[in-house]
Amino acid sequence: MADLNTFFTDAFEKFTDKEEFYKAVIMNMYGDEALQARNEYYRRCFKSCGENVNIGVGVQIVGAENISVGDNVSICDDVTIRASGSITIGSGVTITQRVYLDTEGDDGYINIGNNVYIGTGTSLFGHCGLEIGDNSLLAQNISLTPYSHIFEDPDRPIIAQGGHTRKVTIGRDCYIGMNVTILYSADIGDGSVVGSGAVVVKPLPPYSVAVGNPARVIRKRGEAKK
Repeated sequence: MADLNTFFTDAFEKFTDKEEFYKAVIMNMYGDEALQARNEYYRRCFKSCGENVNIGVGVQIVGAENISVGDNVSICDDVTIRASGSITIGSGVTITQRVYLDTEGDDGYINIGNNVYIGTGTSLFGHCGLEIGDNSLLAQNISLTPYSHIFEDPDRPIIAQGGHTRKVTIGRDCYIGMNVTILYSADIGDGSVVGSGAVVVKPLPPYSVAVGNPARVIRKRGEAKK
């Protein structure tokens, strides 16, 4: 029986690819030295990278060569980014724990403006493009998938029938509440607020306050509450 006091030391000695072992350890290790190593590694991998960019523990990035990052960006623990298309992350952006970003193909893209906050557990896709304006706040567990499957033919598998997709825009200075779902048919106008749990199925004009499923505009920002 293997000595448990030296189990992992013995296992390490059997590894032929030491670099992958060290990479796995550092990518998942807390502490200033590991953080600095991750930051420097991705600085060299990204298409471009600004100053003071911090990469958390357990971050998984595919296609780093397609990602451009501004200054003062935090990519927090357990974030997953899949960039087969391009992803641009502006300056002052915070991407919190367990966020998932995916361009969904070479033609997709995601552009995140400056000073954007993306909350824990949010999933954002950019099939035909997703653009988020400056100073917008996205709370926890938001889902934005700009694709809707066609299912009219009962004699064909739904997966074979294709779907509808388009570029989706979230304007500048928007606040999207917790657990909001945004469909491919919806854009969010500048300065809009979407209440928690809403399902947005059509475009919202600028400075809307919208709630419900489906989301409906109940007033404009700046107007007196009814």
